[in-house]
Amino acid sequence: MAQMKYSFLVYFPRPVFTCGGVLTGESGFLGSEGFPGVYPPNSKCTWKITVPEGKVVVLNFRFIDLESDNLCRYDFVDVYNGHANGQRIGRFCGTFRPGALVSSGNKMMVQMISDANTAGNGFMAMFSAAQPNERGDLYCGGRLEKPSGSFKTPNWPDRDYPAGVTCVWHILAPKNKLIELKFEKFDLERDNYCRYDYVAVFNGGEVNDANRIGKFCGDSPPAPIVSEKNELLIQFLSDLSLTADGFIGHYKFRPKKLPTTPAPPATTAYPVTVGLKPTVALCQQKCRRSGTLESNYCSSNFVLTGTVITTVTRGASLHATVSIINIYKEGNLPIQQAGKNMSAKVVVVCKQCPLLRRGLNYIIMGQVGEDGQGKVMPNSFIMMFKTKNQKVLTALENKRC
Repeated sequence: MAQMKYSFLVYFPRPVFTCGGVLTGESGFLGSEGFPGVYPPNSKCTWKITVPEGKVVVLNFRFIDLESDNLCRYDFVDVYNGHANGQRIGRFCGTFRPGALVSSGNKMMVQMISDANTAGNGFMAMFSAAQPNERGDLYCGGRLEKPSGSFKTPNWPDRDYPAGVTCVWHILAPKNKLIELKFEKFDLERDNYCRYDYVAVFNGGEVNDANRIGKFCGDSPPAPIVSEKNELLIQFLSDLSLTADGFIGHYKFRPKKLPTTPAPPATTAYPVTVGLKPTVALCQQKCRRSGTLESNYCSSNFVLTGTVITTVTRGASLHATVSIINIYKEGNLPIQQAGKNMSAKVVVVCKQCPLLRRGLNYIIMGQVGEDGQGKVMPNSFIMMFKTKNQKVLTALENKRC
């Protein structure tokens, strides 16, 4: 008699994701309300994750599809260390899936915010508990409070860093100290706009584009960085494709005031330095553009055309975000990219000179300071952009300076 074969189908209920919640244990899942359906508009959902004492939280996004914006202003997911007043580890939107995110303790908070217009299916992520000192190749980062120390990519120096990693180091000095940062070796996947693998350095204790000092990739170590106050945040991110050797960096605390050096001889160019503050004399000059596109091209670090999308006044300066139409000369200007949209932040050192208005298109030429910020000085060449300018700019792009 032939032996009969039986097969059994086991059905597991699909998890129902609600807006926020309290999650505990060794592992679990969380997702946007109604996932995989379209998430609702005008919502704010908060998930508080707690793993056993003595362990850390590891968060892996399995899927993310939120309204895309180059600054993540509309719909986004924020991830924090701890449950309240925690350091923000990252902000994510669009369809970019970050690598593993690791807390410094046994608590993590995830918050998703959507505006009136939604576009996408939301997100789904898995959390798990890990030993803080046995986190494997994918986990790195942490809080650094000793007077000096080092930080490096996973696997350094034995082999390339892995794909799909997010590391965040939070350096905290005493209130009366600053932090000096130097990269000894540096090799990340090269890209003109550092869209794939990069290191970003922020003043303060969280990932915040308004406080970003610079974004770096390629094989040239960034210039030494000095914090504005007593906190720095270093974020390393690798995507899911090419990798490279990685980096090792060193930091040390230093007094706020260092001995001054003799002032350099006066020149006609305005120096661009870290923490540049406009003097009254500088900002009282007549705001008059000199020269032409051609005569200013070579003396500028960066040349771009773009639309001013945000302007914020800070003291005597204006901080502007420019949605880029075209880049003719990039220099070291940090460029952000979300999908096909590129943007850059520039600081108009004297807010009224030259005057940038939101919603208008400009040709912007400027310098990049030691702090990695694009600076527009009163003598920088700025003019309204018209289509007829493209021919001249394209010709200049091929010019050898």
